[in-house]
Amino acid sequence: MKIWVDADACPVVIKEILFRAAERTGTQLTLVANQPITVPASPHIDFIQVASGFDVADDEIVKHLSAGDLLITADIPLAAEAIEKGGTALSPRGMLYTTENIKARLNMRDFMETLRGSGIHTGGPAPLNQSDRKAFANQLDRILARQ
Repeated sequence: MKIWVDADACPVVIKEILFRAAERTGTQLTLVANQPITVPASPHIDFIQVASGFDVADDEIVKHLSAGDLLITADIPLAAEAIEKGGTALSPRGMLYTTENIKARLNMRDFMETLRGSGIHTGGPAPLNQSDRKAFANQLDRILARQ
């Protein structure tokens, strides 16, 4: 199993949890972003910088992701693609996307996008809090323990 990170919008604290987990377990971790990101020097951690543009990082991740790999992303359509390829997808808040819940999440995302497009202010996500970090770390540990 490899861990892929949609790194442009991934919070720093989540990246730090991932860095420690990759070192602890020897799991290959690859961050993909269209801007430079500093990663620790490690044989287990890679960074791929892609050109700027809509979904360029997503396309790079999908191109390389294999069945059994783990994707860290808040991007629900990207999570759906990972699941389609036989991967596992986890949000930075610790939400495990599954074949059972991804369609409902996509529908809600599309609905909220329609509301925003019609001028209704829906607000953004709440800031990442300690509970979110703990949920992410716990879910990540469960996934890594199964490997």
